[in-house]
Parts: sequence; structure tokens; C-alpha cells
Amino acid sequence: MIASTKTEVNLKSGHAMVIEKDVAVPMRDGAVLYADVYRPKKKGRFPAILNISSYQKDKVWVPPADLEEKANPYMSWETVNPLWWVPRGYACMRIDTRGSGKSPGLSDPGGWQETLDFYDAIEWAAKRKWCSGNIGTSGISYHATTQWRVAGLQPPSLKAIIPWEGYGDAYRDAVFHGGIFQLYYLATWYATQMAHHLLGDPQEYNPDAFHNERLWNYMRHSLDMGYWDNRGAHWDKIKVPVFSAGNWSGHNLHLRGNVEGFVNAAAKHKKLRIHTGTHYHAFYTEEGRMDQLRWFDYWLKGIDTGIMDEPPVKLMIRTGGGTMKDYQFRFENEWPLKRTQWTKFYLRADRKAPSADAMGVEGGLQNLAPKKEGKLTYSATGTSHAGVASASSTMLQAGSMHRTGITFETEPMKQDTEVTGPVKLVLWVSSTQKDMDIFATIRNIGPDGKDVWEVGQQGQPVPVAKGWLRASHRKLDPKRSLPYRPYHAHDERWWLTPGEPVECEVEIWPTGMVFRKGHRIRLDIQPRDGVGSAPYSHYPAAYNTGGENTVHTGGRMASYLLLPIIPPKGR
Repeated sequence: MIASTKTEVNLKSGHAMVIEKDVAVPMRDGAVLYADVYRPKKKGRFPAILNISSYQKDKVWVPPADLEEKANPYMSWETVNPLWWVPRGYACMRIDTRGSGKSPGLSDPGGWQETLDFYDAIEWAAKRKWCSGNIGTSGISYHATTQWRVAGLQPPSLKAIIPWEGYGDAYRDAVFHGGIFQLYYLATWYATQMAHHLLGDPQEYNPDAFHNERLWNYMRHSLDMGYWDNRGAHWDKIKVPVFSAGNWSGHNLHLRGNVEGFVNAAAKHKKLRIHTGTHYHAFYTEEGRMDQLRWFDYWLKGIDTGIMDEPPVKLMIRTGGGTMKDYQFRFENEWPLKRTQWTKFYLRADRKAPSADAMGVEGGLQNLAPKKEGKLTYSATGTSHAGVASASSTMLQAGSMHRTGITFETEPMKQDTEVTGPVKLVLWVSSTQKDMDIFATIRNIGPDGKDVWEVGQQGQPVPVAKGWLRASHRKLDPKRSLPYRPYHAHDERWWLTPGEPVECEVEIWPTGMVFRKGHRIRLDIQPRDGVGSAPYSHYPAAYNTGGENTVHTGGRMASYLLLPIIPPKGR
């Protein structure tokens, strides 16, 4: 057992905070997890904000200088800051999940045991003499995914959740995009967030904690069957009030989960907020914190903050090339928006009189379906004119890979055109191989022919939206698919017959963008990662070596991009 400690700190705000370090939290099976508690030093019982993770509660996070929430010794990666919340009458509790930090046991990030442990920690905290019995959960990324999962178990003391930029479906949102393995989890996340458990101080407590077969499990379970059932959210079981906060720039990891959670959670009371920018800046802004505070004050303290009088959807409206400070929020009553004009942009294999700024564009996007069948063929690994590839191998990461695939573009917008909502790409494709990967990217091209970039989750330049599909995974789940959002079963492989065209519906993750007058909408179709993919790179399988892929257009094989066009309110 690790001895706990208790200290008191006087804050500049005039408040005092009690800090309890290494508190032993008992689990139902006799195991013990260790937690830190930060709470007000005054009489009374307070609601508590909890999180559990493998990120180590003792690991101090030094945030970037431009974060509104300034660095202090009590800040931890992607969690609430006690120095802000304790003076406002909340206790904050951080728990090391099994095998991480100081908690003993075998580590299994995102696993079923972790979810059960979170349930037990919630109920344990609710019974402390300093707690009002009302528990909320909050946090970014990992700290959001755990909320989706534990909410499905319906712990009695859990009264509200704020999953901020967190995926819900481990298979579709995180590990296998469209059936294509995402390297981020092993090449980036594991190395940066997990390796220190094996190489640093934590091995003092858990020398064998990460003795597991994660890579083998991922590769062995490349279809959505069994293994993934308890590694994601069960929307029909989530009854607690939900404040789901997504990020337009999170189109490689979290955004889909936040939108699906809002739409599908069984909760009677739920909100959807979508901002933009990095993975953590919005959470720590004063505006972002006030959204969180108003939500918790209402559900954990019973204070009428007015938040439930507001429309349920709050969207940051991007107008191209800006930051959070440049964009404004707009309230809406539903998702997708009721006034959406679902508009098909058909792919055309030939382009009439391409202009100088459209060099390298093989095809067009137009509202009328081409009567004649056409096709464009490209190498599964060779060069063509679509966007520069940026990931999936050392060569790609180094920027030495030539451009791949093909691209389609609209004529310049005649007026500002807003695209907000789910996006679907319907492609007729064939290949000389038994399978092919489809990487789809939507880009905002300015009048000068250059990309208008947005700020990505990691601060990198990113395009408007992305989608993926391995052609052998094209089977749809008819019960979950919607006219504007396909849902793939991923439970069997439908191999291609070389040279035989098939129809594929590609889910492009939700987006929100105003394409300004004179700008073009560009669609890249590639056999591997394109612009804005790093660090969320993918592994294109060996069948991409050699061979040719073909996109068919027009006639009986009319391929199209379905965009949610939003007319101005009142029109």
C-alpha cells in the first residue's frame, strides 16, 4: 500500500484547497486504484468531477504559452484544472487506471475492466463525507472516451457528463477507419503516452503492467466482431445528461464519436457543441469553461444557469483560413440541420477548358449527372495529380512521396456557400487487384489556386474533411445507415473481382465550412493518405503495391459527392 498525504493550499482567489494525494480507492474485486483529490477547504458537501486514465495523475502538464488557463503545479493533461474549479465549489478527482501511474494491475487502456473500475470509483467518491453525492465526469480525448463507456453502465451517482473531443466507437472512430488500420495508435499515441510507463518512474510500481498483446489483438480483430463490443459506447444505454463537445478539425479521431453520441445517446437531455482548432485550447478558454460550468451547475448543483433554455446545438461557423478567435458560434435546433439542402455533386471524368489555376485537376464536380459513362484510372502506388501524400511510411512522413490519385473540382462558387453536416461519397470503382483503399479528402481552394487551411488538432494545417473505405468493407448495415451517412458492418470482406465495377458508399466525417465566393470545392481520391493526415496516418495493405484503380462516372455508374448545403436562416 502507498501512504496517502493531505495538504492545504491558500489560493490567490482567496479560497483554500485541500489536496489528498494517493488516496486508495477499493474496487469490487479487491483491487485498489490510487487517486488524487482536490476539494474546497470549507464546510459543506460538494459535487465532484472525476476522470480515470492511463496518463498518470502525477504527471504535470506544462501547457503552451498561449493557453488561456495558465500553467500551475496542479494541471494534468486534458483534465479540468483544480485551481479554476475548486473555488467554484467543486471537488476534482483523478484516478490512475490499473497498471498506470501508481495503480497496480495489468494495463488495458480502453478495456472493459477500466470501465468497471470507473463505475466503482464514481460510487466510492459519491459516498465521501465531503461529496454531495452528485458526480460529473469531464475531460478531453481519453478522458472523454471513458465517459461514453461508463455512462452506458448507468452508475446511480453519475448525474452529467462532458465528453470533450472523444471517440465513441473504438473500431470505426479510432483504430480502423473504413476498415483501414490507423497507425496513430501504435506509431504515435503508444510511443508518446504509454511508453513512459515502461521506461520511466512508473515501473517502480508497475514493472509488468504493459505486458499485453495490443498489436496482435488489433491485427487479429481487423473486423468488428466480439473484441470491440466493450471498447466503445453503447448509445442505447446512455441515459445521463450529455454535453458532447466536438472539433471540426478532429476528422481523424474524435469528431465522429461526438456527433454520433449526440444523435444516438438515449439521454433525454443532451447538447452538441462543435468548435475548431487544437485538441485542447477550446477546453481551457473562458468561453469553453463557462459552458462546462453552466452545465455542471445546472445538473450537479440545481442552479438555473439558462443553459437548458438555449437550443441544443452550438456550432462554430468556419469561413476559411481562420482560428477560434476569427469564427463565431451559432445555435441550431437539431443535427443534421432541418433546413439542409442535400445536394449531389456528380463526378465528371473530363474537364472542359481547365483554367490555369486548375492544373492537375483530372475531373469536375457538377450538379447534373453526366449522361455518358467515363472513367479515370490511377496507380495504386504511382504518381498523378491529386494532393501530396503525407503519411503511412517513413518516406511519406519525410515528404518525399510524389502525389497520388486523382482529383475533382467545382467551378468557382458564385456566392458564399455553407456546407455543414454529414457528407457521403458514392463511388463506382474497380481495380486490377482483389481490393483497394479509398482515401477521400475535401479541400477549400482559394481564387489563387492554393489551399485554404484550417488549424488541426495538433496545430498542423488540415483540409476541410476526410473519409476512408477499404472496398472489401463496403457492406452496409441497413438498420444503421442513413441516406446521408452510411454505416458499414465491417463483419465480413467482399473481395473485388478484378476489372468489375462495384458501388461503394464512403462516410466522410461531418464538417462545417463556408466556401467563399470565388473558392472551389476540391475532392481528392487517393490510394493512401493525402494532405493533412499526419499524425493520424494509415497502413495501406500490400495489395496496393502495383496494379491500377479506376473511378467510374456518369450513366449507370454515376459517382457523386452528397453535400449538406445550408441556406441562410429565413431563406
